[in-house]
Amino acid sequence: MKFLVKLFVKLHIKISDKWKKNPIFCQEKIFKYLIKNGEKTVFGKNHNFKNIYNYAEFKDNVPIIDYEGLKKYINRIKRGEKNILWPGTPLFLAKTSGTTSGTKFIPLTKRGLKMQINQTKSALIHYLYESFNFNLLFGKMIFLQGSPKLDKIGKVNTGRLSGIVANFVPFYLRAKRLPSYTTNCINEWENKINKIVDETLSEDLRLIGGIPPWLVMYFEKLNLKTNKKIYEIFPNLSLIVHGGVNFQPYKKKFNKILHKNIDMLELYPASEGFIAFQDKRERNDMLLLVNSGIYYEFISVSDFNNNNLKNRICLKDVKLEVDYVLILNTISGLWGYNIGDTILFTSIRPYRIKITGRVKHFSSLFGEHLIVKEVEQAIEMTIKNFSEVVINEFTLAPNLQLNKEISFHEWYIEFSKEPNNLEKFSKILDENLQIQNIYYKDLVQGKVISPSKIIKVEKGGFNNYMKSIGKLGGQNKIPRLSNGRDIVDNLV
Repeated sequence: MKFLVKLFVKLHIKISDKWKKNPIFCQEKIFKYLIKNGEKTVFGKNHNFKNIYNYAEFKDNVPIIDYEGLKKYINRIKRGEKNILWPGTPLFLAKTSGTTSGTKFIPLTKRGLKMQINQTKSALIHYLYESFNFNLLFGKMIFLQGSPKLDKIGKVNTGRLSGIVANFVPFYLRAKRLPSYTTNCINEWENKINKIVDETLSEDLRLIGGIPPWLVMYFEKLNLKTNKKIYEIFPNLSLIVHGGVNFQPYKKKFNKILHKNIDMLELYPASEGFIAFQDKRERNDMLLLVNSGIYYEFISVSDFNNNNLKNRICLKDVKLEVDYVLILNTISGLWGYNIGDTILFTSIRPYRIKITGRVKHFSSLFGEHLIVKEVEQAIEMTIKNFSEVVINEFTLAPNLQLNKEISFHEWYIEFSKEPNNLEKFSKILDENLQIQNIYYKDLVQGKVISPSKIIKVEKGGFNNYMKSIGKLGGQNKIPRLSNGRDIVDNLV
């Protein structure tokens, strides 16, 4: 059995080497395929696809858009119309939380889903080729993910991408896959994680996957229930697969929890497409998947911020160590789509990338996807109930706890006039933030994170900070929220 697996792995790598060595050819082939199919759609007719023969003509006819620009087409798909963004009707609408548009519904075609599954398998195969850790396959594995139960919008099934994919586990992995279907369908996270702990305690887990905050909670509950270290519970655990949020802030915490060197494999899947995965254990970047049904475009962050959107480029023109806004065109019908991420290239032979951030200010260290509008509205709603309160400035930042304490968000607020009851103010402020963002609410109510806390900033604290970085006055503003603590750690 192990011999056959090794043979399959070598064959897969040999095939993969072909597209790694011919990335521009792969991209040009995908471009032609996309345009040919796009001609048959409402979007294609609206954007003159029948007269597009090269990338320059594509740029002239197809603007860069975000979800707001796509929404009118998505709404038509929801109403049951066909041939809107891609021929026919999408197989699914993947539900995802956006950092600029709230809840989004991303079309996912049959071929798009196949690419998601195939690239996940490819990532694991590349790991096996690099590590020779074939014993990984002879135990159990678990992926902490959304419920595989799907809803419907019109005639199209909808759910989170991880839940959708959970319905298509290859037959040869089903006997090894945990948790049970019943447990996986539980929506209430704390109850679900407790059931997962019970189901996995006596199992020979060798691979565990999920986004870092969910993994931390799972490990801590295991430790609490058994009073054992993770390597004592799962002595054969040898691989953690992660993605979804920046892993670096979690690195110290993982090391402390695991008490053992375990391989980490980073993936870059998104509802919009599977973009990259870590193909080398010794590197901390990821291989860009040029054969994944995506035609990539890029625009430097500086050009994007200056609204020089015509300066977008294709893969052959990218340069190393430049921050680019990532633009996607996909076999599920996204066109000139700004996914909201910024990346830079660390290598061009083959093309490897690092995720450097988001286009807009946001906070998503725990997968909450808070956006500026939401925190501003939470503040405004709260002040209405506290007429005595006057706020000069504020910002929100995550506080990642490295011990057993639960992480939380902190409001750094400079009051001109403080609330008479700060504790009550803090409680209502957090409740209003939960109203604004359902994903934040799920995290708090699921006890993955604690309710937010208020840190009072001395009067003049924000101005002093802005002055210290040379941005006091003019049109410079304090970001209302961030995904790290660079700002708040310099406030108090």
